[in-house]
Amino acid sequence: MADAILPMTSRCPFGQTMRDTHFMLAPTHTPLNHGSFGTYPKPVQRRLHECQTLSEARPDYFQRYEFPEMLDRSRAAMASFLDVPVDEVVFVPNATTAINVVLENLRFEKGQVILHLSTVYGSVAKMIEYIHETRGTESVNVAVKYPIDDDVLISSFQTAIRDIKFGKRRVGIAIFDTISSLPGVRVPWERLVEVCREESILSLVDGAHGIGHIDLGLSKVQPDFFTSNCHKWLYVPRACAVFHVPKRNQHLIRTSLPTSHGFVPSPRGLSNEIVNPLMIDSSGKNPFVLLFEYVATLDVSPYLCIEEALKFRREVCGGEEVIKKYCEEISSKAGRLAAEILGTDVMENETKTLTKCAFTNVRLPLEIGDGQGEIPEKDLYPVAVWMTATLVRESDIYSPVFFHARKFWSRFSGQIYLDLGDFEKGARVLKTLCERAKNGEHLRQKARL
Repeated sequence: MADAILPMTSRCPFGQTMRDTHFMLAPTHTPLNHGSFGTYPKPVQRRLHECQTLSEARPDYFQRYEFPEMLDRSRAAMASFLDVPVDEVVFVPNATTAINVVLENLRFEKGQVILHLSTVYGSVAKMIEYIHETRGTESVNVAVKYPIDDDVLISSFQTAIRDIKFGKRRVGIAIFDTISSLPGVRVPWERLVEVCREESILSLVDGAHGIGHIDLGLSKVQPDFFTSNCHKWLYVPRACAVFHVPKRNQHLIRTSLPTSHGFVPSPRGLSNEIVNPLMIDSSGKNPFVLLFEYVATLDVSPYLCIEEALKFRREVCGGEEVIKKYCEEISSKAGRLAAEILGTDVMENETKTLTKCAFTNVRLPLEIGDGQGEIPEKDLYPVAVWMTATLVRESDIYSPVFFHARKFWSRFSGQIYLDLGDFEKGARVLKTLCERAKNGEHLRQKARL
């Protein structure tokens, strides 16, 4: 079922035509979850292979001389796209890496805590735990149960800061998303950055789902640290993320992870300078940029696909606003249709801010309890795992199933290669799986395993 949301122009029509013409998705696969790993179009794939071929044709020459110049062009394109200075932009493999870099580099003082929302991404939560294990730094978790209005979230965040101060402690850094992962909702991150600035707290914005998805306005919002995965919504190959650190904070980032040739040790009376074995002239380059220019041996080709991805979005898709409008509208329509099929509702607050993005969370008709047809408390996670795996293994449809605030949900991603019929198909299969879960099929399959 095609759904013409936008009037067609000279650009390639979105939906099935876009998918067939420009993407490499398997014909039988229904990808309702662009958010986790993304995908990229054929022109970007050609650029990726071109860069890999250049690297293998003259490995030393490419890595030492060609790559730095090509990387600078990618950084310039990204800086222009984000409207920030080019010497504040570097690339890392993913947003998790960037967040690890920030937390590992900061020197937390006694009494300082890490403040974060309960919806923080799982790997980030584990990194916070690692910092606690190795340094003793405490963390404070702001409990968030959606759907809530932005004002409530901001108030809870401010209350947590006041409570920390009352306990004779202070926040060293606050971590929050632009768009959280599970549930997939837009977070009022701009307002959270403002609160941090007013309280003299460093803000670390996990924009993993941000770039290519929503308007960011970094030059106006001015977070202290920002990262976003380009390989999700921007159509860049995995693994590539932008890491933006304003000049005012670059002195806080002493090393990359792992520490590599760009690190400049503090003087301590060593008689011999540590020689850079790459033997390239890096004089005059911003130390922060140089720190991330060469970090161990990686396939850096994805970093060099930024310009091609932006060109595709501009020339084939019609530009950023056209892409965002379609993705948000198809996501919204998909959520309403799925909720109608399932007999449930969409996760949304009273002010309608949660769905101002290309994610929609649809509640599944499953009840928690010990009665007939209900899901026992101990089976919440196993049911979500079973449903997600069975959905893709049996029907070749992927949409994550999860539970939040004592309810089961499925997260849909609006994307330019999807039509409304794709979501209708997914919702009908999910409805069948819910009935199977009510009958305890997940337990029988687990027993057979």
